[in-house]
Amino acid sequence: MTSSQPPTPPPTSADVARLAGVSRATVSFVLNNTAGGRVSEQTRRRVRDAADRLGYVPNAAARSLRAGRSGIVLLVGSSAPIGPLFSAFYRELQQALQRHGYTGVLYGPAPTGTDDPARGWAELRPAAVLCFEPLLTPAGVELLHRAGTRAVATVGVPAVPGAHALLLDQHQVGATAGAHLLAAGRRRIGAVIPTDRGLDLFSGPRLAGLRSAVEASGLDALVEPLPLDWTEESGAALAARCRAAGLDAVFGYNDEYAMLALRSLQDAGLDVPGDVAVVGADDLMLARLLRPRLTTVHMSLPGGEELAELVDRLISDPAAEPVSRELMTVRLVVRDSG
Repeated sequence: MTSSQPPTPPPTSADVARLAGVSRATVSFVLNNTAGGRVSEQTRRRVRDAADRLGYVPNAAARSLRAGRSGIVLLVGSSAPIGPLFSAFYRELQQALQRHGYTGVLYGPAPTGTDDPARGWAELRPAAVLCFEPLLTPAGVELLHRAGTRAVATVGVPAVPGAHALLLDQHQVGATAGAHLLAAGRRRIGAVIPTDRGLDLFSGPRLAGLRSAVEASGLDALVEPLPLDWTEESGAALAARCRAAGLDAVFGYNDEYAMLALRSLQDAGLDVPGDVAVVGADDLMLARLLRPRLTTVHMSLPGGEELAELVDRLISDPAAEPVSRELMTVRLVVRDSG
């Protein structure tokens, strides 16, 4: 029977300081990138080489205890399926936050029916929370601030008292598509409504925007909601409904659903755009490869660096009044589908 050896204790900053022949303060300056010009490049290399040889990394938990908060920016993810546009947005933001000295951490939304999820977020002592899901409450904002979180913001969801609001106006997406279809002479417009309830946060405002364009035009036009599962069978049912209702246009919610609708219409013998015009949203590369090429609403989001700078400013001034800022601009990209 062999006796197990006790685990080797992890190296400490004192170990690094002894090996490098410097003070613990210098080790902290170098490894936390806070040295400024006070430490020579030769000393920096010596400290980093010593840390590498020992396998030492700074203790983030200890640093958080000293500072009263961590360098974490918590990105509370949406339960909605994340498409290519938002995947790129998340990736750029995380990289930019890292350049500003923060760690962007994706945190999945809490299961339905749980207590205020802000309590779980606060346990991580984040410097900031960016909430992409409508889970935040005024009480949650207050709890986070009491726990030391310096900036709390909603992103693309309804504003919450006490929190900053970074807006992604989905209403303008539908309004832009609707204005284009009406200008093209379309008067009986179907609006794809994904049956995935996780997309309600986007599909509802886009439908409202489409309807507002019709109302503002004063034209004798109608909007008919078209529920659509992400299946070929549901697409075939949508095409049959379009034919029966005499619809001459479809706003596809986004490019992916629009492509499903377009292919289903063609399979049913309807010409696009002759019989039915189709407009999507997102301006995906696949929309350009489709035949006919898909007309779409292009959405521009700020670059990761711009948003990271904004987050850094909000963290630096925790007493500032809540700001409300629209992040998204849209423009129509006219191609062949309508």
